[in-house]
Amino acid sequence: MTAQPPSEATAPGRGGDAVDWDALREAARQVMTRAYVPYSRYPVGAAALTEAGDVVVGCNVENAAYGVTLCAECSLVSALITGGGGRLVAFTCTDARGQTIMPCGRCRQLLWEHGGPELLVDSVSGIVPMTAVLPDAFGPEDLDRASDPPPPQ
Repeated sequence: MTAQPPSEATAPGRGGDAVDWDALREAARQVMTRAYVPYSRYPVGAAALTEAGDVVVGCNVENAAYGVTLCAECSLVSALITGGGGRLVAFTCTDARGQTIMPCGRCRQLLWEHGGPELLVDSVSGIVPMTAVLPDAFGPEDLDRASDPPPPQ
């Protein structure tokens, strides 16, 4: 699927309503100012729209033990779950310059889990579905298949 300009991207499951990408980007920029980044000094903010029309946000939270640092997307999904859950339908992520950035591989998997293949992602190439961000993704349905008996030989 090709990238769509922000004005043409609509959120699945919301009756084709257009996503207010400017407002979503602004929410990401605002929460980015709360990032805790004393080590990398690379603040990141993330914002997403849920199928219920709510906006959830997250920022990165570093730790002196670098491996346990939380990405902004992890913070966002934590807020989604603690706020009652739901499905993500549109997502954006920004750096300190206000530029759109791409989620890391770990976070792409996390977004797939909570938004699925239809999740619209504000990428460096434009608005794309999650299938373009994480092609051939591994998801919950793969775990269901893993418990099936192997096919006969």
